[in-house]
Amino acid sequence: MNENKHLLIWHGISLCQPVVGANRADTSDTRACVEMAQGLEGRQMTNVLKSKFKTPRVLTLLSGGVLAVALCLGATTANATTISASVGGVPTGANCYENFDSLPLGGGGGTTTACGIIVSFSPAGQAVQGSVSGQYAAPVLSNNNGTLFGDPNNGADATTYLTAGGTSGSFAQLVFPGNEKYLGLLWGSVDSYNTITFYMGSTVVDSFGGAAVSAAAGSGNCANGNQTSVGTCYVNINLSDAFNKVVMTSSQYAFEFDNVAFASGNVNVPEPGILGLFLLGLALIGSGYWFRKRRFV
Repeated sequence: MNENKHLLIWHGISLCQPVVGANRADTSDTRACVEMAQGLEGRQMTNVLKSKFKTPRVLTLLSGGVLAVALCLGATTANATTISASVGGVPTGANCYENFDSLPLGGGGGTTTACGIIVSFSPAGQAVQGSVSGQYAAPVLSNNNGTLFGDPNNGADATTYLTAGGTSGSFAQLVFPGNEKYLGLLWGSVDSYNTITFYMGSTVVDSFGGAAVSAAAGSGNCANGNQTSVGTCYVNINLSDAFNKVVMTSSQYAFEFDNVAFASGNVNVPEPGILGLFLLGLALIGSGYWFRKRRFV
């Protein structure tokens, strides 16, 4: 490149200007100068962008935004079933609340009066009251979470509840009057070997065990068959696919439950883990904004 050319780079504009008096033979040199200038400009812009995006403010904004968006996507697509479990929890927004008090004691089953649920057992499952050592223990009410079911008293469930038994082939089965997407139940002395399975007709929609409930409850609650108040959780379950039958089974004694609620659509149940992480993402975004304001305003 000859001495008649000046390389100019200013705020993203790159050009080579011929000095006054330069001839047309300099055109190729001018083109080469422009290409070189553009290359230098591109490298400079890349370095500028890298330095800008490495600032604490931008990194904080990016990390917070990515976390919040990822959690939103994960909450809506990662699982077809969401489980919320808590000691003293309650159902919300259900279409019907069933306490099973209209059923006769024993394994005969029947149709409930309040909600029209068809209940059946086999062979050790049954409707019971009280507790029998080694066979079943009454769920424990707390935080007045039996109020919607006509029993506001706290303590061991003194009314009729259901047990799935604990021998091979035993179960407690509930057939609902319609297609549902939400189920709530008072799950007593939760054990890892308790299993609940959702059906649409004869097709399995979903299934999970007591370990999932213990994990949802957290802090060691509702685990290891604890027969005190911290061993009983109210469990709210939302499914993306409808079900019309639920079967409770247990490979050992026992799976005890009462106070079932259900709805044809999903109900709003807080998910503490997801909500907390989502708010963390928003907090990171907010801290990035504060950092920018403090530094530049």
